[in-house]
Amino acid sequence: MAMADDATGNGALTAPEALVLDLLAWIAARPQTYSETMEAWRTSCPRLPVWEDALEYGWLQVVQHGMGWSAQAVELTEAGRARLGVHG
Repeated sequence: MAMADDATGNGALTAPEALVLDLLAWIAARPQTYSETMEAWRTSCPRLPVWEDALEYGWLQVVQHGMGWSAQAVELTEAGRARLGVHG
């Protein structure tokens, strides 16, 4: 298991850290909708909860920009930008 060392403290990521960092970099590269993010990053593998780990650590957020989940934006939080900056 990879370790996470964000501002909230240390804790084990469930997904490999490299995949979580890839998700953060993907979101940082250009604005993504929730629908696009789920299409690209959703998995049914319980050993690869990349999206869930990133949310749990507060590294990304879903921001309401209209009606329905597919129109919502996925953005990095300050903690997510900091985490990506440490490893990016």
